[in-house]
Amino acid sequence: MRQRASMVARIRDFFAARQVLEVDTPLMSHYGASDPHIDAITAHYQAIGGDAPITMYLTASPEYAMKRLLAAGSGCIYQITKAFRNGEVGRSHNPEFTLLEWYRVGYDHHALMDEVEQLVQLFLGPLDIVRLTYREVFMQILQLDPFNTTTEQLEQVAMQQLDYHSRTGESNDVWLDLLMLHCIEPALPQACFIHSYPPSQAGLARLEQDQHKTAVAQRFELYINGLELANGYHELASASEQAQRFTQDQKLRHQLGKPAMQADPRLLAALQAGLPDCAGVALGLERLLMLELQQHDINEVLSFGHQLA
Repeated sequence: MRQRASMVARIRDFFAARQVLEVDTPLMSHYGASDPHIDAITAHYQAIGGDAPITMYLTASPEYAMKRLLAAGSGCIYQITKAFRNGEVGRSHNPEFTLLEWYRVGYDHHALMDEVEQLVQLFLGPLDIVRLTYREVFMQILQLDPFNTTTEQLEQVAMQQLDYHSRTGESNDVWLDLLMLHCIEPALPQACFIHSYPPSQAGLARLEQDQHKTAVAQRFELYINGLELANGYHELASASEQAQRFTQDQKLRHQLGKPAMQADPRLLAALQAGLPDCAGVALGLERLLMLELQQHDINEVLSFGHQLA
């Protein structure tokens, strides 16, 4: 508890010195995250004099709301907030957790990686954080180019590496995610940024052409001791492209048998009004505390895990 309080204080000092404004956004929203790999937790409330309960979503990330503030002219902002995700319980997961999320106007994902590195080293000391592309880690560890392979080849590699029974009909991303989780992450350097993801894994990031003339997402993730710590983007600013991604998310959610998640019209309106060129990142505070205290279970850094809440 003392280490957590100290961490929060130092984070606030870090951003105050850089004139980044702390903000606060709602924990409940009328619109949940459309990401097919995030399952929302719903909340219900009864308005005074209302006829029926109103369903809302506990926020999985403050991203949508913070982008509305950015579009309204907030400038660089950060937030330390609770986030909620269904079905996420394990050694490094709790359904309720704390996110540090921040956005830097005028930064791209490379500049933001520099700042993430500076912040993390406040708590973990000097680190040699290497930077590798998504293609490079697959080539180095599995001798596989994830951008130039077929679903059948990915399935074959997964069967060889993981001894999985065939799961015919799965997409490339399903196989890539399995290989990332079980083969790539355990073999990563002690501290590394992975960037330039496939466009299908762009999330809310912009796309660009890499040196191989391949479309890649301007997205990065930070791994330390095999633990995913942060996920960042050079933020997509196109309302039309965001609307297309919402539509694609709905199709994938339907294929996965998950409930539809309505596109957030307020986010689209904010993008239409004009999101400044910026980069943003979300960092798991409990995971950072786990690394600082050399703990291997998230329950060791929570006052009350989900079973005791």
